Amino acid sequence: MKNLGDYISNWLKNYALERNIKGFVLGVSGGIDSAVSSTLCAKTGLKTIVLTMPIYQKSAEVGRAEKHIDFLKKNFSNVSSADIDLTNSFDELKNSLQSHLQVADEERQFLTLANTRSRLRMATLYAISGVNQLLVCGTGNKVEDFGVGFYTKYGDGGVDISPIADLMKSEVYALGKELGVIEEILIARPTDGLWDDGRTDEDQIGATYDELEWAMLWVEKNDPTDENLSILNSQEQKVMEIYLRFHRANKHKMEDIPVCKIPRDE
Repeated sequence: MKNLGDYISNWLKNYALERNIKGFVLGVSGGIDSAVSSTLCAKTGLKTIVLTMPIYQKSAEVGRAEKHIDFLKKNFSNVSSADIDLTNSFDELKNSLQSHLQVADEERQFLTLANTRSRLRMATLYAISGVNQLLVCGTGNKVEDFGVGFYTKYGDGGVDISPIADLMKSEVYALGKELGVIEEILIARPTDGLWDDGRTDEDQIGATYDELEWAMLWVEKNDPTDENLSILNSQEQKVMEIYLRFHRANKHKMEDIPVCKIPRDE
């Protein structure tokens, strides 16, 4: 689609104005998704606040985020920023929970704390959005949000509006180039920045975004029965197994919250 950036930024602007909202707030991580999303918000001309919210963040991630924020401020007068260090808040909450977390296995404990980081950031974004009458803008792409569910429920998944959730990861990269996102972000390995050991998304999932994108598109056109899967080569079968495992395990994130409907005529 030609002028995709203009199309999405106009959609963002119209949505906000129709609801008498002043603009947007979002976190900038140093990754491609938040870089593209924040640039699209900036292009609306509406108030856009971008936040860095480090919690034991790797210096390379912080550096890329700061450079992207500099890029935004140089090109868009409606952009302001703030650095809100949540490390102490995270440590205090972690210490309060420590005795309760010991019941879990170590990997489950690490995952729980990683998700807790994301939820602290969500609470921070909504605090800033509330006092400024802004929408919390999501940064998830289509593969993450509707393919493998690779996000934290009520963390980075807790947003008001999602400008790139219908774009595959490859499309996000293409749009990032079109928008002038800095080269360091375009070539950086994707990571959610929630782990002390700096593991990437590929480390966690076991497949690249290109592979996951292929699997998602394959499932859209084919029923993943054993018979259909048998025609795939060994690497494709491995990727498909990963994709389907994540999709099934995280489907609860992609569906409406179950509500017990009471039969009122009884």
